Amino acid sequence: MNTGAPETPTRQVAVKSLAVVGFIALIAAGMMLAVSTARYVPAAFSRLGAAAVSLSSVFTSGTPASLVVVPGTGTTTIPFGGTATSTAPATTTAPVTPKPKPKPVVPTAGPGQSSTYQISGATTTPPALHGLSDFATTITAVGYLTSSSTDSFVASTTVPHGASAAVKFTVTNIGTNATGAWKFQANIPTETSYNWVSPIQASLNPGDHIDYVLGFSQAKAGVNQTISIVANYDNAVIETSTNNDSDSRTVTILGS
Repeated sequence: MNTGAPETPTRQVAVKSLAVVGFIALIAAGMMLAVSTARYVPAAFSRLGAAAVSLSSVFTSGTPASLVVVPGTGTTTIPFGGTATSTAPATTTAPVTPKPKPKPVVPTAGPGQSSTYQISGATTTPPALHGLSDFATTITAVGYLTSSSTDSFVASTTVPHGASAAVKFTVTNIGTNATGAWKFQANIPTETSYNWVSPIQASLNPGDHIDYVLGFSQAKAGVNQTISIVANYDNAVIETSTNNDSDSRTVTILGS
């Protein structure tokens, strides 16, 4: 015996209406979740992946300066790194006895001179390559960049909030042979700790050095954040010693 009340047409319509409304509400909630995910998830990932490294370098040759030869009439002075100046030899005018109609006397130049000057005891022939190369890395300053250019470097042990931290360093070949191609690694304190590897660097002859400025964004806030540079980090170049390949400094990076 069935004791349940029969469903009326009005009740059936109400049930179906509620089902339709619930289904529409579910679809709307899913669409809102999808829009929210599309808006905020890529932004979060972009903040994590937005860190960038900028690098500039200046190469200086260690080849000794050559001899400077100065020929010519009179003497010429060429200061090292300056602008040449010349002085003509002094001339004299023979005394002339006054006459009613004196004749002009034309001065004559003295004998020409040539001299050879050696700069800082240098020789024209560089030493022959032999033995092994030897990298020496020195961090000369830490600081930050005021723009996207490494020319805007400011030396400071404190990096302002939002600024790109930066480091100045020099890599020198203090060995007796050319290095060949090589690379360096920069261990930098970004929001996600990162070891940045440089492109292949040019070979350094004995005495050659390169001055670098390296800047990086998304610096991790905190005190005593370490920046370190390691030349020939992968030991691709056989050298005399690896004890002086690296150097490090600490900076304070201000947060919000």
